[in-house]
Amino acid sequence: MRHVSHRLLVGLVGLFVFATSASAHQIQASRFAAPVPLAYLYAGAAVTVLVTAVASARLVSDAATRERTRTLLETRETTVLVALVQLLAVAGFALLLYRGVVGRQVRASNVATLVTWALAFDGLALVAAALGSPWRAIAPWNAVYDWLCRLEGRTLALVERDIPRLGGWPALVGFLLVVGVLENLSVLPESPSKTAALLAGYALWMLGGLLLVGPAWREHADPIGVFLALIERVAPVFVHCDGGRLRATLRAPWAACARPVSSLGRVAFVVAAVYTISFDGFTSTAAFRALLFWTHDALGVPYGGVGIALYLVGLLAFLVAFALTAALVERLGEGGGTNVAAAARRIAPSVLPIAVAYEFAHYGTYVVTSAARVLELALGGVGTQASFAPLAWLSVPTYWGFEVVVIVLGHVVAVVAAHYATLARYDDRTRAWRAHAPLVALMVAYTVLSLWIVSQPVVM
Repeated sequence: MRHVSHRLLVGLVGLFVFATSASAHQIQASRFAAPVPLAYLYAGAAVTVLVTAVASARLVSDAATRERTRTLLETRETTVLVALVQLLAVAGFALLLYRGVVGRQVRASNVATLVTWALAFDGLALVAAALGSPWRAIAPWNAVYDWLCRLEGRTLALVERDIPRLGGWPALVGFLLVVGVLENLSVLPESPSKTAALLAGYALWMLGGLLLVGPAWREHADPIGVFLALIERVAPVFVHCDGGRLRATLRAPWAACARPVSSLGRVAFVVAAVYTISFDGFTSTAAFRALLFWTHDALGVPYGGVGIALYLVGLLAFLVAFALTAALVERLGEGGGTNVAAAARRIAPSVLPIAVAYEFAHYGTYVVTSAARVLELALGGVGTQASFAPLAWLSVPTYWGFEVVVIVLGHVVAVVAAHYATLARYDDRTRAWRAHAPLVALMVAYTVLSLWIVSQPVVM
């Protein structure tokens, strides 16, 4: 027990040592004059969401949640495609580890850091939101595990455990550590060698768990995999394997967001995802820097520790706010608040469009410019020098307007999803409309907060 405590203490000290203020991912610029006063803009966005809530309660129909599925590839072609993708994924992962260790130790000049932090963690979220998550096929540990299972002729699981009982909490802890702390609040993403070490540790964690308890480990312990699986609920074109065939399902972006998640661990994960994406944007504002400096001066705690503390306090506030909203939703819907946990599991996915909207608004340019830089490095590796500036035409005011539109649209989709969720939960339009109200209020607050963040000048 003493050894465990010692290791935990060393780990916490390490986080405080490596943690610092993170750099932003948005366009580097200072404040500019908005086309309309910001107060009017916020009010307009809030009214838009409220009007949509009223309209969704009166005008939506079952036709808006119908899905159409088409087969893209038959079983044989799908098997070949997946095998090829897995081979490329394992080879690419090995290359990232190699370049991370022996390559130039500069973030912008090393594919290990660019691919890991920009394309894998952030870029794949954009792909998942549009077409569904490819993580099951491209995660290299999944490929290695599948190969070992084929070699043995059975599903490998050394120890029989009731993994679903974990409820996805290990994945949530991993997400908070990897994305919330290491990506957003530490200097680790600046180091290719440390990034390679993190990738190796992630792979060992996942492959070891798969060999120990079997495929259920993916659902309950893979932070990025779980995150992308939640994000893909918003995808209007959902590409997936079904019965060995590759299929595409056309659906409204709110359709899958009205379905419940499996556990309270997933509920907490959804809230943490929404909060963490917003917090990352907040860390690049002058308001966050001022809060960071004030807390450091007042408490005398190192800046890294202050950043982590602020992140965790904000997360707790978001979780409490959502829990109170779920309790109020259940009370208004049932008249007595009989099963708040079931209500939370039902309504939690409806806030996913908020996370997706801010994902596009906050990380869009970062992913595009990083992909261009990876292409430059790849061409340079074969002796071809090239320089790409895919967003050179984009002015800051234009991009700011794009962020506003995307955020408002995301919240509108969330409100429609919330209506379907409450209607499915209470099966009565009057009770569903009453239960819908506190959830809409929470979404209006999210809207205003998101718009306030993107309106702030970026501090580098």
